Amino acid sequence: MDEMTRLKADAAAFRGLVQHLQKRSDVANIDLMNLAGFCRNCLSKWYRTAAEHYGEPMTYEQAQEVVYGMPIGEWKAKHQKPANPEQEKAFEDTKPLHAKITVVE
Repeated sequence: MDEMTRLKADAAAFRGLVQHLQKRSDVANIDLMNLAGFCRNCLSKWYRTAAEHYGEPMTYEQAQEVVYGMPIGEWKAKHQKPANPEQEKAFEDTKPLHAKITVVE
């Protein structure tokens, strides 16, 4: 695969994942973190890190709006529920497996 096609495929896959996560607002970030080691906030951080790496200044809140599809405060008001003790314990137990935010070229 040539480089431009790879970049387009990477971008399309990212957009597909973001669209899926926007539709699955019933899935809590803490559950994503506990199961997969990343969540919408991780994607936002990767997005911001990549944008800045390529010379596009961006705030974390702007990156979150890209991933969440709306301002983070609005998303939280509509969809976020408090974590229960079991979720919080699993979060702490899985911390060593959580995503590291870096630019992957």
